[in-house]
Amino acid sequence: MVPKADFRSYYGRPIVRPAPWTHDVAAYLFTGGLAAGSALLAAGGQATGRPRTRRAGRVAALGALGASTYFLVADLGRPERFHHMLRVAKPTSPMSMGTWILSAFGAAAGTAALAEAAPLVPTRLARRVLPPVGAVAGLGAAAVAPALATYTAVLLADTATPSWHAAYPELPFVFAGSALASGAGVGLIADPAPPTRRMAVLGAALELWGAHRIETTKGILSEPYATGRPGRLLRAGRALTAAGVAGAVLGRRSRVVSALSGLSLLTASALTRFGIFDGGMASAKDPKYTVVPQRERLSVKES
Repeated sequence: MVPKADFRSYYGRPIVRPAPWTHDVAAYLFTGGLAAGSALLAAGGQATGRPRTRRAGRVAALGALGASTYFLVADLGRPERFHHMLRVAKPTSPMSMGTWILSAFGAAAGTAALAEAAPLVPTRLARRVLPPVGAVAGLGAAAVAPALATYTAVLLADTATPSWHAAYPELPFVFAGSALASGAGVGLIADPAPPTRRMAVLGAALELWGAHRIETTKGILSEPYATGRPGRLLRAGRALTAAGVAGAVLGRRSRVVSALSGLSLLTASALTRFGIFDGGMASAKDPKYTVVPQRERLSVKES
């Protein structure tokens, strides 16, 4: 019997150098998506005349944005590096575009959240000016939100990391769905209205479809997402997403069930982002995920 192939590299080092990222980046992926989803939630509340939904979305978007900025700066090492990236706008660089997207979203989301403090402002002029300015800013944040939710998927897929690069068609759908589901989670906790429940269903459907494609259609490059720690995280995320959607649909008359469903969707979104992150890192560390796909591509060309 021919022994099972043992793929090695020189000196036992990875063929593809793993991205020099820590789990701060995985947390950045989650909080950035949460900020985008919350901004869309707030815009929906604004459009349908639901002030509680609007307020919860704007405050959550600002809080998630602050956390996202912290995790990004922590990964960069020095705060001034974020500023330095704003000196150039390079359309072919996901990181460069992401910096500008994050800055534009931050200005709009911050203004919209500030407008929620209008009733507390003592001057009459401020109480008159802040709400309309906040309405425009809220719509502006919602317009930028899809780019904020998905540019990180492009950023991962644009690397040489095998399992991230192979998943480039589906990663934007996973991240967009995850952002919608997490934003809906905020809404289910604060104000479980019918539009929020529909947002939860749409987000969960996109996320589950994309994750299923990544885990089943990439050949050997799907393996890192189904085994080890990434597999456990993604399976737990799927279970919590399904539970959250079920609670959102069936628990319409219970605020407790709705809040638990929202918490479930938020946790599922975080687990999905960490699972995708860990799966890609695992694929870069094992030489077989670089060698086997290369051999398969060569055999197809030769035939």
